[in-house]
Amino acid sequence: LFTMWASANVKSTYNKYSRQQNSRGMTGAQAARRVLDANGLQNVAIQQIDGELTDHYDPNANMIRLSADVYSGTSTAAIGVACHEVGHAIQYAQDYVPVKIRSSIIPVTNFGSKLSWPLVLAGLLLCSVAPDFIYLAYIGVACFALCAVFQLVTLPVEFNASRRAMQAIRTTHLLDDEECTAARKTLTAAALTYVAAMTVSLLQFLRLLSMFSRRRE
Repeated sequence: LFTMWASANVKSTYNKYSRQQNSRGMTGAQAARRVLDANGLQNVAIQQIDGELTDHYDPNANMIRLSADVYSGTSTAAIGVACHEVGHAIQYAQDYVPVKIRSSIIPVTNFGSKLSWPLVLAGLLLCSVAPDFIYLAYIGVACFALCAVFQLVTLPVEFNASRRAMQAIRTTHLLDDEECTAARKTLTAAALTYVAAMTVSLLQFLRLLSMFSRRRE
């Protein structure tokens, strides 16, 4: 329910402020370019992609990819989202420690997420044959824990990117005070989706751990 609420909240908030146009008529792509150049990141490209709220920074391609509504949009929400992705580009350029940690654990996290549930199910099925197979399930739970760790590390990365975005918006005078409030509310709603994802992962991990502990006893 928390995850569903957070997802619905970010969509409704984005839709609300996507109808509020910024007074300077600047697009998300133009805002991103201005902030990038102001931080000496002229080498970072900006590309339009399909989808809604699919915006992200690709460190491998050194490119910010913005959805059509954000790339060409002139709303306060578009400015906020575009500058948030610039915040990620700045993090990589400045070797921000949490983003380096998150990048380093992505391969391990992907591997663990694929193995976790097969190992958990195998342990459940086989422990009735031999009790020691419960440890197979524990390995699955440990793999699942990697997902929770990834979500935990993601939080400071996302919050910091939003903080950098708002700071850049103010220092480069992209939005006035009222428009800044709208952009901040959009980014805050988006941040709650990461809080929800982390909460669900941690609770699921604790639930699995508790369930297998009782079964072992």
